[in-house]
Amino acid sequence: MKDVSGTEIFARYAYAPNRLGYCGPPEATALRDGSPDEVRAVARRFSGVWPYLRVMSRMTGIADPMDPRLVESYWLGGGLGAQLDAGRFTAELLSLIGPLAGQYWAHLTADLAAEAAANHCFHVFGVYPWSRFLGKGMDEQPIHVLDSCRIGWGTVVDRDGDDISVLGPRLLWDENALRLSEPSVQHIVIDGFAPETTIGDQVAVHWGRLCGCLDLAQVHDLQASTEHQLLATNRRLAADQRA
Repeated sequence: MKDVSGTEIFARYAYAPNRLGYCGPPEATALRDGSPDEVRAVARRFSGVWPYLRVMSRMTGIADPMDPRLVESYWLGGGLGAQLDAGRFTAELLSLIGPLAGQYWAHLTADLAAEAAANHCFHVFGVYPWSRFLGKGMDEQPIHVLDSCRIGWGTVVDRDGDDISVLGPRLLWDENALRLSEPSVQHIVIDGFAPETTIGDQVAVHWGRLCGCLDLAQVHDLQASTEHQLLATNRRLAADQRA
């Protein structure tokens, strides 16, 4: 994603869940077909990612929340977002999303600072309620959502038109903790974006859709932020089990 605008990065990663009806405004075709200004207008209507970008903008002093350094850091981890103080970040984030919280979001308190990070992986595992359903006799759906919603990575091993086979890890729950599996082949689709992708490329995946190619540094950031989040979330799950 080097030399790619923040609006394009945003669109590539936000398109799949938006098209499936999970995040952002309905029928946001601007993510696929719109101008940069239209993508910005759509981005402001995302109740998840947009508050993160606003807080990251304030805390880094970067005026534009859609600066590519911030957008990439949010989706992949690492970068500028990884340098932010977790306590202050949590307080500022909750000041934006807390007033919108409903009965399933009572966990949005300052205690989140223990696992907080300025990236999408924290939003999936820490802010969304799904990890809190694990170990309560309903594990299949939460694991499916958590695995689909996190940004995955893998190596392209086959391609047939818009169908791509990617070798990468999946998310598992062993009744006590979350972990990543050994790499296995997953079939994903190109839906909305069609970057030049060939066998051997490293790619990012969101909700079973291709987001784009990754360089080695980006793969490292994504792996590291995911592993860090799993450790933090597992600590919280273990404490909940002991309580």
